[in-house]
Amino acid sequence: MSPVGPRFALVSSRVVTPEGVGPQAVLVAGDQIEAVVPPHELPTDIDAIDYGDLVIMPGLVDSHVHINEPGRTEWEGFETATRAAASGGVTTLVDMPLNSSPVTTTPRSLQKKQEASAGKTWVDVGFWGGLVPGNLGELESLVGAGVCGVKAFLCDSGLDEFPSVDEAVLRQAMPILARLGTTLLVHAELPDSPSPGLEVKTSYRDYLASRPEKWETDAIELVLRLCEEFRCRVHVVHLASGDGLALIESAKRRGLPVTVETCPHYLYFAAERIPDADPRFKCAPPLREQLHGDLLWRGLLEGAIDLVATDHSPCQPERKHLDDGNLEAAWGGIASLGLALPIVWTRGRERNLDFSQLSKLLSSAPARLAGLADRKGTIAPGKDADLVVWDPDASWTVNASQLLFRHKITPYDGESLVGKVVRTYLRGHLIYDVGQLIGEPTGNLLRPHKIL
Repeated sequence: MSPVGPRFALVSSRVVTPEGVGPQAVLVAGDQIEAVVPPHELPTDIDAIDYGDLVIMPGLVDSHVHINEPGRTEWEGFETATRAAASGGVTTLVDMPLNSSPVTTTPRSLQKKQEASAGKTWVDVGFWGGLVPGNLGELESLVGAGVCGVKAFLCDSGLDEFPSVDEAVLRQAMPILARLGTTLLVHAELPDSPSPGLEVKTSYRDYLASRPEKWETDAIELVLRLCEEFRCRVHVVHLASGDGLALIESAKRRGLPVTVETCPHYLYFAAERIPDADPRFKCAPPLREQLHGDLLWRGLLEGAIDLVATDHSPCQPERKHLDDGNLEAAWGGIASLGLALPIVWTRGRERNLDFSQLSKLLSSAPARLAGLADRKGTIAPGKDADLVVWDPDASWTVNASQLLFRHKITPYDGESLVGKVVRTYLRGHLIYDVGQLIGEPTGNLLRPHKIL
């Protein structure tokens, strides 16, 4: 049976495959990769685009994104989020269960989110479910409805409709999730008591002190202890703490089923250089000192940290309190959807990060986490023809007004980055070409196949 769609090849001297980086031709037939062969073995009757020394990598998988639709579409939305993703070489997003309304804690709320996305997605989209007090009875049906895993907060999420869980709830939920073979994602901050004498207001130092590293390490210790007891697969999101990393490394050595991510902002910024009264830098856990960033980079390069995801969490300008710089009142979240590739490459190339490591962190590992590795995250025969072509030597300056997510508020505005996306292909179709989106939204909604 002939494939539906185009049949062509992309050629480069630097194609990133599971076997390494080198000169290859990626043969695309329909939606999938048909073969990967040396350029001289490419059939003569195939139309080929030779990208010279530009890098061809699998499309990025951003496994931690707050799209916020339905209910808070004025914060972000499927169309604007996926446009931004395509511009950054991201071909798959996995949407968090908040900050949409309703939050994704029941099959019905998942259906509402899926319905809201119809005809709007420029890239493929999967969904995480949520664990909150009172929805234990929904977990099995949520997994059956197609969520990629289940997310919980151990601290205030910022939304009343997504309350935090305690150890008692985790003890009830983790055996269910272990039986279902589903991953529990954890926002690992565990408040003990308010930090005395702090009036955050506009001081970044006070904001940092108000969410101490101990909150992270206490939360990680708790979930690792329960992971060992119940053998439930656990994923720690947005790690900011070097000491937290040491706990996770120890757990991995003991064979616990635990993975961890960090975010571009923890790898790029350091607390010592963050100005007061600039809520663009506010996130939780907070951006910590350079010492922690160095430890996170060590963890990435040595393989202790599994992946990088943006935790894109935008809001309207007034919620960011840009006018008065009130860090206490401002919404916490950093917008960077579509920027992960150049951000990580800019800092990583200084530390000898190579293209294979970069591809693992941004593509194959997040695809595996979300149960999508059967079709996403690598350049190999039978996989979706999701591809990003980019120039690793191009230097450019971020101009927030030109970014494609809804609100142009980001601490990367004005930053000089290295690495520029040239083209993005989704399932064999060109969707982004040097600053322009091509065609119409053709993204699919995804269900996990299997966690590998």
